[in-house]
Amino acid sequence: MNTTTDYKSVQLKKHKVIATTFFVVMALIYITSEILLRKNSVSWLGYVKAFSEAAMVGALADWFAVTALFHHPLGLKIPHTNLIEERKKSIGDNLGKFVVENFLSPQTIRPYISKIQVSGYAADWLEKEKNRKMLLTEITKIINNILQKIDDAAVSGFIAQKGEELLNKVEINKVLASALQYVADKKEHEKILDYVLNKAKYYVAENEDLVRARVKKESGILVPGFVDNMLANRITVGIANYLHEIEQDPNHSIRKELTQQLYKFIQQLREEDKWKNELNKLKEGLLSKDNIQKYATDMWNSIKFILLIELSYDGSKLLTYLDKNILSFAQNLKNDETMRKNIDAWFRLNAYKLFLKNVNNVGDLISNTVGNWEGNELSHKLELEVGKDLQFIRINGTLVGGLVGLIIYAITQWI
Repeated sequence: MNTTTDYKSVQLKKHKVIATTFFVVMALIYITSEILLRKNSVSWLGYVKAFSEAAMVGALADWFAVTALFHHPLGLKIPHTNLIEERKKSIGDNLGKFVVENFLSPQTIRPYISKIQVSGYAADWLEKEKNRKMLLTEITKIINNILQKIDDAAVSGFIAQKGEELLNKVEINKVLASALQYVADKKEHEKILDYVLNKAKYYVAENEDLVRARVKKESGILVPGFVDNMLANRITVGIANYLHEIEQDPNHSIRKELTQQLYKFIQQLREEDKWKNELNKLKEGLLSKDNIQKYATDMWNSIKFILLIELSYDGSKLLTYLDKNILSFAQNLKNDETMRKNIDAWFRLNAYKLFLKNVNNVGDLISNTVGNWEGNELSHKLELEVGKDLQFIRINGTLVGGLVGLIIYAITQWI
């Protein structure tokens, strides 16, 4: 039993003693006045006797009424006594209904919901570093708990399944064709060609000896060496100059021809079954079910490992990123009145819907809670709460009963 319950119990006993004392005093006065009247018939003693007699009746009547709420008076199972214990189900139902109808009606709740401004509070709360740190700590705990308990095989299996479904829908030839189309339309292939031409030009110039050796081998012994050298030099310089010419001229015929061939290849890649079939075979070889499962397992293990590392210490890149974005959101929310209004309106609407959906559950909760209490427990709880005040009914009944008896006696004497 806790301190509050102990205090209430002491107060209840104290007030019961006070109310009972009033009855005992009235009984003593009645006995005394009766004895005195038998010895000396003083008129005013009749009034005292009438008052005390009626006061005892009032005290006993109200004692019975108050006691009958929580117990069987004197242990006698008189009908319609011990009402709390006997009618706890009805009390629970009525109490639940009363609370719902009088405290949780739409008309009562709506004004309070309309005043809710959760966005401003959230923005102010999230702007404080200690609050963001506390929030991130809780987020970290939740994610860590999920990662530690999650079934890795199930996750990697899910990734593999979805990956396989996605890849089966992908037409590799069209994807590759679209990629090449983008490269061609943006003239990115020209940059690649410039790079290749530049490297080829310097490669030819730097390897003139290889050209000379090849010329000498092919010309035979009858051709003088200086002729071989001259031919090798001419060939090397000619090729290098030609490559330089193509590199420097954006409208060179070779460039145009290569571009035309690229677009032609893109069309063939997109439309011809030959390419589609060849690329599908390649896809099936590289992305078999076993390979996809292996890729998915490796990917999930890497993601999980990185997350666990990032969540394991303050100041990690992930936590810093989250903190920065939470702060940014809070500042934007604080400065954007339209966003705040929209969030508050959404919250109020859904809070009201949730309230309407579950309001009857509150009544059921009260009814079931009261109904599930032991009868004597419920009776005891209620007596502790209101029993002290009910003792004043006994006291008032004693005094009012006495006054009524006194008035009746006075009228009788007057008649």
